[in-house]
Amino acid sequence: MPTKLDPIGLAQYKISKVIKMTKDNDAEYSLDNDDLFGQISSDDMNYSAEDTDLDDVQPPHVEILFEDEHIVAIHKPAGLLVHRSYLARRERFFAMQMTRDLVGCHVFPVHRLDRPTSGVLLFAKSSEVARALCEQFADHSIKKQYLAIIRGNMHESGRLDYALKQEFDDLGDKHVDPNKAAQQAVTDYQPLLNAEIPFSSGRYPSSRFGLVRLSPHTGRKHQLRRHMAHLRHPIIGDTTHGDGKQNKFFREHFGINRLWLIAKSLQFTHPVTQQPMHIETELEAEWLDIFAAFGWDDDQLSSMPSMLLS
Repeated sequence: MPTKLDPIGLAQYKISKVIKMTKDNDAEYSLDNDDLFGQISSDDMNYSAEDTDLDDVQPPHVEILFEDEHIVAIHKPAGLLVHRSYLARRERFFAMQMTRDLVGCHVFPVHRLDRPTSGVLLFAKSSEVARALCEQFADHSIKKQYLAIIRGNMHESGRLDYALKQEFDDLGDKHVDPNKAAQQAVTDYQPLLNAEIPFSSGRYPSSRFGLVRLSPHTGRKHQLRRHMAHLRHPIIGDTTHGDGKQNKFFREHFGINRLWLIAKSLQFTHPVTQQPMHIETELEAEWLDIFAAFGWDDDQLSSMPSMLLS
């Protein structure tokens, strides 16, 4: 039986629109700050090792979670790049261009969401609004909540304050000083559910996994993935900082290949109306499939009233 540690909730959203189209060109609004919107890394380009006939690739479904005349928030599926890059010359679909095509105007990215991570992604509809949102990200006033499936069972909440050296790409960062000092990185972590399944993924006869809530207070590159690896609870599906044996077991046993990390919600102040905003997305279907495989049945999940975000 799983160990219930905290309600997580599975709030169901009715999605207003689905993007199925894309175009080629767009303006980009970028800021040179790890906490904000960063360039695509070569690690993101290694999301899939399989060569694909791009003519046969279907556009992913990008769901709008909130839209007004100033901002738009979408659910970015795992595997979709945020914007164009010289590292992504063979890619056809990008969250920024697809969002632009739906809302009918240029959109400006204001924060980072790695290619293999799914979840809430926020855009501004003008450079002025983008600048105001970026200031909120820069002063860490925006509250971000993630869910992740990790290796092993976790039983105690905590805060990890562990500085991270900047990760460099051979191409994208070839002019950056490799001796740059480590930057402060702070993450709150909270265990939600634990499971043990009777299948070996290594030297033990069973395998243990956990569901955790992660709240980053800084936005360093791959911060959550690196911090969980530091805690010896790497996120499942992390091909850079994770456990290769566990990733292979999870992929082969459950038949799903992804990074098990989702940006569940964003809380911020609307840059124009000054109203408090809380945008939350639902879990993709494959999360519920894994929950069932872990023995977290419908009765247990439905008894959890809502995801606690405070």
